[in-house]
This record gives sequence, C-alpha cells and structure tokens, in this order.
Amino acid sequence: MPRINVPQQDKFEDIDRRVAILIDGDNAQASLIEQILVEAGKFGNATIRRVYGDWTTPNMSSWKDILNIHAFQPIQQFRYSVGKNATDSAMIIDAMDILHSDQVEGFCLVSSDSDYTRLATRIRESGLLVVGIGKKNTPRAFVSACNVFIYTENLKRKSQGNDNSISRRKSNQMGEQEKELVELVSQAIDMVGADDEGWTRLSEVGTALRRIDPGFDPRSFGYRQLSQLVKNNDHDFEMRKVANGAIIELRLRE
Repeated sequence: MPRINVPQQDKFEDIDRRVAILIDGDNAQASLIEQILVEAGKFGNATIRRVYGDWTTPNMSSWKDILNIHAFQPIQQFRYSVGKNATDSAMIIDAMDILHSDQVEGFCLVSSDSDYTRLATRIRESGLLVVGIGKKNTPRAFVSACNVFIYTENLKRKSQGNDNSISRRKSNQMGEQEKELVELVSQAIDMVGADDEGWTRLSEVGTALRRIDPGFDPRSFGYRQLSQLVKNNDHDFEMRKVANGAIIELRLRE
C-alpha cells in the first residue's frame, strides 16, 4: 500500500515528525555533530540515531567520544577489500529496513557520497522527507535527490557566527554555566527559527532545549521555570509578552 503522506514544501519543518539520522562516519565530520543535530531537529524528532563505519580503523576515533554524549548507536561494518568503502551498503540496507518498518516519517542522510543517490530517491518516492547533509563537493545527483540539502560549510559559518556573538556579549565576564546556557538557547532558537527581528516563542525554545539536551532543567541553573531563568538573565536575553500576555517570546541580546 503506497504511502500518501507526501511532504509539502511549507511542511518540511515539523518538530513532531519522527526522523532517522543515519551518518556515514567515513564521509562526515564528527566535529559538526551538534550542528547536525540542530539542523535535523528543525525537521523532526531524531528517534533513530546511527553512525556507520569500520570502528577498528583510526579514522573513526573522532566519533567515539560523542556517541554516548549524543545517544548515537555505532554500527560496525568491516572493510572486505582494501580501499573499498563498505559503509554505504550497510547504511542503505538499514535505511530500507527502517523505511519498511514505518518507524519514521523522514530521514536525514549525512554523507557527501553519491552512492546514496538512489536511496534518497527511493525514500522520497515513498512519500517521506529526505534531508541530506554534506560538503559542497557532494555530487549534484545526490543533492537533487533530497527534498532539502544542507552544506556543512554553512554549518561551520553558523557555528563561528554563534561563537562570535557569544564573545561579543561580554564572554570574558561570563561564567561557565552562563556560557553553557547562552549556547544552548542559541542552538534552540536556531532549531525552531526566529522572526525577522529575532523573536521566538519561549514554549518552542523550551521544547527544542529538551531535544538538544534531554537533561536540560531550569532548576540546574537555580530556577523553577524557564521563564524565570530567562528573565533573570536579562543581560543575555530579551523577553516580551504578546497576544495580551498569553504568549511569551524571547531573543538573544546583541
């Protein structure tokens, strides 16, 4: 029975959609994992998180430290031939199993390898969203096979921009806990999106914070509610009430 839930252009960003993040560890950068999670989080909740590669090789060592931190499952795939990447076949088989199990409504494929072109096309033909993340040298065929493709070079720029923004906000005078808070909220705002003036609903930011860090709790910062935490850090955030006080919005101070 063919699926009929074909994603529309204006419905790509849906934080309630279940998404599988499948990463080709041989063709992706471990240092960008936080930015990858934020980007994937714009399109849904990452219920399946896997990194594929030959974990016996030195080039996968950069992934090992972040697996537990971000709850990714390592998938071992030995190289049967020298110089041949066996990761793509394992990832493709897993993706098809997930597709037919109806566990998710979207996929995030992280690689710059054209071998995933047919996989992306097949998933899209089934009516599911396909988000690709890779370098700018990714073959055009793979890019075009995805509904959305995000270049990692843009993620690097965004990360550097966030770092500069935090440093402009008196980073030399900020404690470690305050820096952590500002970075988390900045990522959450980036995940849910802000209006032209930088305002975002506090409730949506709260949901995104739990997506980024399931252990996030305002009480860890000494406050019972997120609104109190934001209000008492007014040198980092601005807060306002709209719709006759029914909705609270916030934005980062410049």
